[in-house]
Amino acid sequence: MYSWDEDTSKWYGDAKYAYAPAAAPARAASAARAAASGPRTYEKKAGPNEKIIDPKQRISTESKNPVIVAIDVTGSMASWPFEIFDRLPLMYNTLSQYRPDVAISFAAIGDAKVDRWPLQVTPFASGFDLEQLLGSLYGEGGGGDAPESYGLFARWVNTHVTIPSTDDVPFLIVFGDINMHATMDSKQVSHYLGDSAWGNVDAIDEWQKVTQKWNTWFLRRPGGKRGDVVDKQWGDAIGEQKIFHIEDEQRAVDYAMGLIARSWGYFGDFQDNMRARQDESKVKQVSKPIAMICPRCGAPIPVDAGGMFKCKFCGTTLKL
Repeated sequence: MYSWDEDTSKWYGDAKYAYAPAAAPARAASAARAAASGPRTYEKKAGPNEKIIDPKQRISTESKNPVIVAIDVTGSMASWPFEIFDRLPLMYNTLSQYRPDVAISFAAIGDAKVDRWPLQVTPFASGFDLEQLLGSLYGEGGGGDAPESYGLFARWVNTHVTIPSTDDVPFLIVFGDINMHATMDSKQVSHYLGDSAWGNVDAIDEWQKVTQKWNTWFLRRPGGKRGDVVDKQWGDAIGEQKIFHIEDEQRAVDYAMGLIARSWGYFGDFQDNMRARQDESKVKQVSKPIAMICPRCGAPIPVDAGGMFKCKFCGTTLKL
């Protein structure tokens, strides 16, 4: 399990890596708090911390670099909160050296038709505070076979999240593997979010609203067939080019970090970071699909592009 301190000597790769010194004081503060709280553990529990994860809460941040990470926790994906918890210090320490004010909110998505906690959300936070918040989520593991309540989460983002004006469109990343209920009953919206709604709420419409404000990606778990009904529905919701098929489930957090690092101009450093943890074949496996697409709109990038590259589709400028 990764730690909050500066030490990367126990990472598994052959290469060496050191975090940028500018963010060292913040990392030291998180490491001190972590040491005081004892060894990092992800405790099995019977439910979430309802005081923290209540989806009726409205959250906000002053960060110019907010990130929302949402996880489908139904069925076999119930273990994913632990997988992210394991890599949380790595994720935060890596991204915060690129943008020191980065703030992260987590969400766990289930099925409002059968689950007790179909949507769990946390406030934005940074550093060691994220540990307690992520640990408050519960992988219920319920849900039906399909679909799930991704639309309820989109509605929450649209109505319960406030962020400042940002220079770059902020990232919202969903880890999932299935399609969504096309509509939400107004009673569900009222019960779980506290919102008033007349008639059914269209989930695709809610996601299309999300994409107007957030750089939205669906990181799909391995096993799905490209172009199937799941891809088609998510394509209608966020754009087919924003569906990213993960090739290695154990590298899920790396795919997310890579997309963000690519957008923020630190893709080379991210690759160096990965080389200190994985062998070169894994670095290439994760890097190749990320390098081929614009991290803002998902459009293809020419293989011979280099230097400062401007995407002709969305106008994003990248340092390649």
